Amino acid sequence: MGLIVQKYGGSSVADADGIKRVAARIAAAKRAGQQVVVVVSAMGDTTDNLIDLANQVTPIPTGRELDMLLTAGERISMALLAMAIGNLGFEARSFTGSQAGIITDSSHGRARVIDVTPGRITEALNDGAIAIVAGFQGISQDTKDVTTLGRGGSDTTAVALAAALEADVCEIYTDVDGVFSADPRVVPTARKLKSVTYEEMLELAASGAKVLHLRCVEYARRFDLPIHVRSSFSNLEGTWVVKDRPEGADMEQAIISGIAHDKSEAKITIVGVPDRTGVAARIFQSIADADINIDMIVQNVSAADTGLTDISFTLPKTEGSNATTILKKIQGEIGYLSIQYDDQIGKLSLVGAGMRSHPGVTATFFAAMADAGVNIEMISTSEIRISIVCRQADLDSAVRAAHSAFDLDSDQIEAVVYGGTGR
Repeated sequence: MGLIVQKYGGSSVADADGIKRVAARIAAAKRAGQQVVVVVSAMGDTTDNLIDLANQVTPIPTGRELDMLLTAGERISMALLAMAIGNLGFEARSFTGSQAGIITDSSHGRARVIDVTPGRITEALNDGAIAIVAGFQGISQDTKDVTTLGRGGSDTTAVALAAALEADVCEIYTDVDGVFSADPRVVPTARKLKSVTYEEMLELAASGAKVLHLRCVEYARRFDLPIHVRSSFSNLEGTWVVKDRPEGADMEQAIISGIAHDKSEAKITIVGVPDRTGVAARIFQSIADADINIDMIVQNVSAADTGLTDISFTLPKTEGSNATTILKKIQGEIGYLSIQYDDQIGKLSLVGAGMRSHPGVTATFFAAMADAGVNIEMISTSEIRISIVCRQADLDSAVRAAHSAFDLDSDQIEAVVYGGTGR
């Protein structure tokens, strides 16, 4: 008897019919002789609606109480799903994150998993029951308060539980049929990948691909846990995220495995920064102290006559106001001239292990951007990734141009977004 962990996103359990459909799929796995643990997200837009409700009550809800509120969404889903499974003749027991043993740090809204102690889950499985776990949440090791894991938290819950239970596979069910060579809502001819490596998936996730969250892929790589990304709306085989691709894979022999894009970032340019030792360190330490993640960084060569340079970097739009406030506080200390803030940018990334052994990828990419009339503002690279920043208005056409330039287009439309969200 194998052990599988299944995770269902909000679009899969958006309504009563969706919950019944998911329950039938879980029951089929149990009927086939599998031990099944299920991690479930909140129904549809429940989390967003709860956030809106909190903001109507107070403009600045405290982290502790906001987490207490938001975790209610997953508790609703888990209880309803357990009821639906029970109606099909199987025993199901629902557990909150804390009951399931998801131990986190005390950072409300973005807690990190420290440990998983799934004693009650194991007990339920030994009794022949299906365990239903509320995703996105845990309990603080220090304060014993309820915490939420932030964006993609249910994916992280599922992979962490699968690793702790030594499951055979973690199945991530979304409303698309797998991981595609580009966002199917932007590129209808995007191809479904049969498999992708942890390394490539990490780059895709970090570059804006929404199908899997970065932290869950990191967790899977650490424990060498296979992830199967598939749709809860079809029975098609999805995409396997694994350590190494199986030999003989066809599509995956391409130089570029996938193209990701991101419209959620902004760019800050610090104009007229004195080009002396320690200045950049002071700037970025102040940003780091506020726990703000920075993505791409570009520093110009200083002008010979002034000794001043410009430093540009990208960060999440949600942190833009906070970052500019911090930088203005240290303007007198640093001595820079001004700050420019731009939230109308888009990031496009090519990802593929084939870059290591194929010269000319950069030239082909930039030629495609030029032919599409896309002006490149920033460039960043890793061993298997090339990222650019351009105008947000040009991003969709840039994605399609790059996809065609590297012969990633499928002969037929394979990509279907059943629920409309890509989650």
